[in-house]
Amino acid sequence: MVAAFWPPLKVSLDAALTFFYPEVCQICGNARAARAEGYVCAGCWQAVRFVEPPFCERCGLPFAGEITMTFECSNCREMELHFQKARAAVAAHGVALEVIHRYKYQRALWLEPFLADLLRRKAARPLKEEAWDLLVPVPLFPLKRREREFNQAERLARCLSRDTGIAVDATLLHRVEHTRTQTLLTRSERAENVRRAFRVSPGAKLDGRRVVLVDDVLTTGATTSACAKELKAAGASEVCVWTLARAFSHFS
Repeated sequence: MVAAFWPPLKVSLDAALTFFYPEVCQICGNARAARAEGYVCAGCWQAVRFVEPPFCERCGLPFAGEITMTFECSNCREMELHFQKARAAVAAHGVALEVIHRYKYQRALWLEPFLADLLRRKAARPLKEEAWDLLVPVPLFPLKRREREFNQAERLARCLSRDTGIAVDATLLHRVEHTRTQTLLTRSERAENVRRAFRVSPGAKLDGRRVVLVDDVLTTGATTSACAKELKAAGASEVCVWTLARAFSHFS
């Protein structure tokens, strides 16, 4: 009976969404863009900058120039990073950054298909080819989770799981300290701020599993490195990071 009613129910839901969110681009407000496109038009799509080589072999920071050999950026050389590598789908600026901020801070969940598609396009194929075992979203502190009503990293991880077939475990890793926002901190302050912020569930054993940390934006890698340290202490053989976007700010 439920299956029989699902098609008309879906049509009703789509009609309701169209009433509240007309099929117009939520970025430029001019061109047509439907729910399936994340309410972002083709023109705004073209403004997104995907991360392409050459980039730092460790953290994925793109380099503007002609480099044919692998290299490691100064940020990675000066930090103790516990993940094997980090990669991102797009640059955190312009249209992509605006959509991420609206998604996170204004609860604009109708933009999720657009963001999930960006991540899928770059991450799904390499994750399947490299045969990773588990997707783990970077957790929010419980108070922040209640305030925001969702964890964007967890939602993105579940979208990526549907595209890769890799299981998600959103209960393995916990944020146990309510840290300061990282936005205005230096690189060293960021690392210290999150050094004791994460713990795995008591008794959790990863037994050599290869784990992918998922988050929305990577800047210096301090947060994901702190997470990776705990996962490796719990028995993960390797930890890599995939984020939707890569910030390009430089820190002292």
